[in-house]
Amino acid sequence: MRKLILGLPKGSLEQATVDLFKKAGYAISIGERSYFPTIDDDEIEVVFYRPQEMPRYVEDGILDAGITGRDWVMENNSRVVEVTELAYAKKTLGPVRWVLATSIGSKIKSVKDLERKTIATELVNVTRRYLKKNKVRAKVEFSWGATEVKPPRLADAIVDVTETGKSLEANRLKAIDTVLESVTLLIANRSSWKDKWKRQKLESLALLLKGAIVALAKVGLKMNVAEDDLPRVLKILPALKNPTISSLSQKGWFAVETIIDESVVRSIIPKLKKAGAQGIIEYPLNKVIY
Repeated sequence: MRKLILGLPKGSLEQATVDLFKKAGYAISIGERSYFPTIDDDEIEVVFYRPQEMPRYVEDGILDAGITGRDWVMENNSRVVEVTELAYAKKTLGPVRWVLATSIGSKIKSVKDLERKTIATELVNVTRRYLKKNKVRAKVEFSWGATEVKPPRLADAIVDVTETGKSLEANRLKAIDTVLESVTLLIANRSSWKDKWKRQKLESLALLLKGAIVALAKVGLKMNVAEDDLPRVLKILPALKNPTISSLSQKGWFAVETIIDESVVRSIIPKLKKAGAQGIIEYPLNKVIY
C-alpha cells in the first residue's frame, strides 16, 4: 500500500493540530513521549518534528509533506511547494508576528538605533535580512529559548514571535517594529507534489483541513418560523449563502437553517426570538467547504 509521509509540528502547535485534524475527520492517537503517532488513515504515516526543522526535512524528501510556519520556510530558504495556508495558531486563527522588541524605558526607539548593538532571536537569517534591508549593522545571536528575558542585560533587543502581545507585556517589553508576519502552511516536497497519487492525497487533505478551520469560527442555526414572521427573520440573518427554507408539516410554518459567525450569535438570537422565531437551535460545525 502506498503511503504519504506527513510531518506534524511538535511543541506549541501540537495539540491545536491534533484538534484540527479531528474536526477534519482524522483521529490521531499519541503515545506518551512518542514522536510516531497513529492516524486512522492507512494511506498516511505521521511523525512529529519541530516546525523549525520541518521545511528542511520536506525539502530533502525525508517527508512528503509537513505542517510548519512560513517563517521557518523563509528561515531555512527551503525550496518546497506551498500547498495551502492553514490560518490557525496556538491561540488564534490569525497570523503570528515576529516583532523587534526592547525593554520598556529603553532609549532604542527604532531599528536604526540598533547600529552595532546585539539582537537575540531564534529567527537568525530572517533577522539578518531585515537588518540588511534597513542598512543597519548589528550582531545577531541565536537564542536557545527564554528570549523575552534577555533585554537589557544579555541583548539590546530581541526578535520574537507573538500572537497577542501579552507575553511581551508580562516581560516588560515593547514592540518597536514588525519583522515578519507568518501563517501556518501545509508544504510538500517538490518531487512528491509531482506524484499524481500523493498530490491528490494532499489536495484532499488540504480541502478538509481548510474546511475545518473555517468551521472553527462559525456555527449552524436552525429555527421554526411562521409564514407571517419569515420576512422579519430573514432580514436579521447574515449567511454564507441564502438560508435554507423548507416547509413544515404544519401549514404556514417553515424550518429555516443557516451558518453564521459564532461571534454574532449572542446578539442575533434575541433578535430572532423577538422577530417570531421559535425552537431556535445552535449547533457546532466540523467543516465548512465553500
